[in-house]
This record gives sequence, C-alpha cells and structure tokens, in this order.
Amino acid sequence: MIEGTEAEPRFDRIRHTVGLFLGPAVFLLVWLLPVPALSVEAHRLAAIVCLVVVWWVSEAIPIPATALIGTALAVITGVGTAQDAFAPFASPTIFLFMGSFMIGQAVTEHGLDRRLALSLVSIRGVRGSLTRIALVLGGFTAVVSAWMSNTATTAMMLPIALGILHAAGQSGRRDARVTAPFLLSIAYSASVGGIITPVGTPPNLITIGLLEKLAGVRIDFFTWMVLATPIALAVMAVTLGLTRWRIGAEGRLAGHPSGMGVAFDASSPGRWTPGQRNAAIAFGVAAVLWITPGALALVTAPDAPLTRLLGSRLDEAVVAVVAAGLLFLLPVDWRRRRFTLSWTSAARIDWGTILLFGGGLALGRLMFVTGLAAHIGQSVIALSGAHSLWAVTAVAVGLAIALTEVTSNTAATNMLVPVVISVCQAAALNPVAPAVGTALGASMAFLLPISTPPNAIVYGTGLVPITRMIRYGLVLDVAAFLVILLGLRVLCPLLGFA
Repeated sequence: MIEGTEAEPRFDRIRHTVGLFLGPAVFLLVWLLPVPALSVEAHRLAAIVCLVVVWWVSEAIPIPATALIGTALAVITGVGTAQDAFAPFASPTIFLFMGSFMIGQAVTEHGLDRRLALSLVSIRGVRGSLTRIALVLGGFTAVVSAWMSNTATTAMMLPIALGILHAAGQSGRRDARVTAPFLLSIAYSASVGGIITPVGTPPNLITIGLLEKLAGVRIDFFTWMVLATPIALAVMAVTLGLTRWRIGAEGRLAGHPSGMGVAFDASSPGRWTPGQRNAAIAFGVAAVLWITPGALALVTAPDAPLTRLLGSRLDEAVVAVVAAGLLFLLPVDWRRRRFTLSWTSAARIDWGTILLFGGGLALGRLMFVTGLAAHIGQSVIALSGAHSLWAVTAVAVGLAIALTEVTSNTAATNMLVPVVISVCQAAALNPVAPAVGTALGASMAFLLPISTPPNAIVYGTGLVPITRMIRYGLVLDVAAFLVILLGLRVLCPLLGFA
C-alpha cells in the first residue's frame, strides 16, 4: 500500500460527516436569510439547491438519492407541483440512458470489449514495447469509453494492463516511475474518450437535455460528435504524448531501454461466441442509426423530406431502445431459449445515474421557472466581468474543471449548466459554447483519486503514488482547458453556434 492510501478513508469519513450536517445548516441559513431580489419560490429553491450542492460535493448520502430528495423538497415547499417537478424523469433522454447502458452491459457480460483489447495488444510490432502497448491501450480505452461507462471501461482494461506490467517486470512499488504513467494513461483515456459521443458520459446528455429544454437548442448525435471528437483527439494526443515521454524518461532513469521491452504473450481470444456476435450487432445497429440522420443532413438539404423523416423517426432514445431490444431477441442458445441479455442482467444497469439525470433536469428547470438561474447568472456576470461569449466560455470551462476535481462530473454539470445558460440569456449570447464547454470540462478530472472513479480504480492498485497523479493531472488540466477553449472557438462558428 502506498503512502496516503490509509488517509483516504479517514478523509472521506470526515468529508461525509461534515457534509451531512452542513447541508441542512446551510439550507436553514439560506431559508431564513432575507433575499428581497428573489421571489418566494426562488428563495425556497435557493435553500434546496444549497443543500443539494453541499451533499453532492461531500457525498454525504448517495448522489442519486440527493437528487431525488431535492426534487421532493421542491414539491413539499411549494416551489412546484409534483407533476411539473417529476416530469423530467420521463424525458426521452432517460430511455437513451437505459438503452445504451443495456448495450454496454451485454458487451461486458459476453467479453466483447476484452476480446477486442487482447486482439489489439497482440498485434506484431505492438506487443514488443511497453510504450507502444500503452499508446494502443490508451487509444482503445478512449474508443470504448465513447460508448460505455468510463468506470466499466477502466475496470475492464485494468487486469490487462496489470498483466502486461507483470510480464515487463514492472509490477512493484519501486517501479512506480513506470507503472504510474502506464496506468494513468488508462484512467485518463477513459475520461477523455467519454466526451466523444452523447452516450459516452452523463454530462453530455445532461447538457444536451438542458440546452433543449431551457434554451430551445437541439444538438443531435452526429453534431455532438463533430463538435467533440476533434477536441477529444487533441486532449488524447497530449495525454498519450505525456505517457510516451514519461515511460521513456523514467525507464532510462531506472536503467531500462527507452522502449521498455516486454515479452507479452496474450492468449488467443478464441472463436467468437454467439453472445459476442449478437452484442456487436446491437451495438452496430445503434451506432449506425444514431449517426445516420446527422450525416445525411450534411449531404442533403436539412429540410429535405428524407432528412426530416429520419430526424423525426430515428430519435436517439428510440434507437437506443430498439437496439437494446435486439439483445432480448437474438438467441445465444435457441434450444434452451437463452438470449443475449436476460432481464436479470439488464436490471443491473446504473439506475443511480439515470435517477441523478432526472433530478438534475428537474432542479434545472425549476431554477429557470422561478427566476433563480437568471438571478445567479446576472450575479456571475457582475462578479466575473465576463460579458463576451468567449470570456463566459472560458469562465465556464475553468469552473467545470475545478469543480469536477472535488465532486462527480454529473453533479458538476447539473450545478453549472443551468447557471451558464442563464448567464448567456442575460447577456444575449448563444449558450451552446459555454454549456458544451462546461460538459467537456466536467469530464477532465485528472488531479486526484476522488475526482473520478477511473482515477480511484488505478490508484487502488497501489502502483500510482498520489504525488505523480497530481503532477501529471495538473499538466493535463491546463492542457484540457486550453484545448477545449480553442476547439470551441474554432468549431462553434463553423457549426453555426456562435
């Protein structure tokens, strides 16, 4: 166990305990504090939001439970009706979450993701160098994380990475100079890859949903990929460049050759199983149908009959449900009536994230209806002095990156995006760049083990000292801020969002 590991549980217990009591105290303080500028409903909602934020940051109780409690309190205190408050839990995006999570469950359950990873690292010319394996694994991790949970992706890749390090003789505490950049490349790539598609990580869908509900701006699946993919590739280039440099430099310091040779003999993945084939079919159907309407709009007129028809019929949520439905129809053993996914397996998806998303939409909508978001937005403009589009975007991205280091990216997005949209409306600015920048920044959690589950997973191996995580993470935080800001500055005007 590396230094600092024993202190982490103590710190978390203190953080949870303090937050548990601080939340209600802040709630009462704001409730009793006179705020003439706010309506009664906005004032009460401000107290509820303060409670929710404290509990989200401290994780005093499970984050999804906090979202549900916050929504219920809004009804109890008269901020909104139950019908209005809980309506976002039936948003189509909820079903997009459910469908994509079920596809990811099937991919993992049948070993399709592991099969592809082992095939990649067994390629001749890759397996002979630890540096090259790190780059390939990092790239593959980002691609997989674009379509499924970054936590599940990291958990899947970690045993493969540890096996490679063991084969290279780099599996002990004394080898941290090499193991740290190797393992961190997996965690960081999983976080970066999540921004590529709307289903890659919850902040993407949260932002898309809030932009549509609060600002009337719709971003389809393909448009998001066009906007986010170049930014993800640029951040990945920095991540993998840092990995290649550190493994080579630390390897020479430790007396190893620059390439860090490794005799890695991955066992053959064997023949494709029926479950792997069926999971690949469902995933392929979803990916093609998600991308088709946006791609067609690029080669035809946006108002062409076929483009309008596919855009209205192939909603992302509908596609996710149809593709997930295939998993219950495609058999793996017809004689025994066993299909690719059982309901028992499907029920193991991340319901917490789904509930958190619904609660975030509910509170965000209430913040707009009551005028609380507008008041916060006007205050932010006055305090920051940011009045231009790109100044507001820079502030939004910076705040998101800073906040996501101490709380979940989903909670950070739920807190910031409604405020950012309100800031833009108050200043008569297009909200897309600041809102999307907030979502992208919320996924750039590189600094601490508590910042995101992928960091915690690799830190838990005992092979990544926290000092090295902070050192590498700080470099990537700064690089990500610059890349996101520059990328949005170039891409948003081209897509008509500025």
